Amino acid sequence: MAQKRTMTLNLTDAEMNALQELAIRKDLSKTAVLRQALRLYQLVDERLANGEKLFFEDDEKKQSELVVL
Repeated sequence: MAQKRTMTLNLTDAEMNALQELAIRKDLSKTAVLRQALRLYQLVDERLANGEKLFFEDDEKKQSELVVL
């Protein structure tokens, strides 16, 4: 198992509320939500760096491209 390290994270009230709501909705700890978010961001960043595109599609098959700066 990888060694775990501790860090301090300062969030605004809005960011903390969003994190708390996601944790409750997903039945996960806030730490688990942040770990998942980091893994997702890493994956998206790698794929965009490789020239791939990321789209969201609704039920009517309308697509929106995600642009990350």
